[in-house]
Amino acid sequence: MLLAGMLPDFSCTSITYILKTYVDMARKENPEVIPDNISCHSLRHSKAMHLLQAGVNLVYIRDLLGHVSIQTTDIYARADSKLKREALEKAYVDLIPKNAKTREWEKNQNLLDWLKSL
Repeated sequence: MLLAGMLPDFSCTSITYILKTYVDMARKENPEVIPDNISCHSLRHSKAMHLLQAGVNLVYIRDLLGHVSIQTTDIYARADSKLKREALEKAYVDLIPKNAKTREWEKNQNLLDWLKSL
């Protein structure tokens, strides 16, 4: 019998087994939604990233994850910045075609004269 507020003591193996059981059941229902690799660690990491993206202070995330050092939790913040940078780079549109030898504004003598007058 469990006392109020106490959880049973599960091993990593038993938690992984329970997770795998439910992932397999979910995959049968909706296979395209369930990623190929799901682990307890990936869920933990995802939750930490969601909290960070929701604006939760890194100190609180550290406490939730049980990290001793904030530097360990800071990895999530750096990963988030990297993901944002990569997303921006993918969305970037090159305004100057790579094969253009002269730019359109360089052909406009009135504009060039005006710029020189500044």
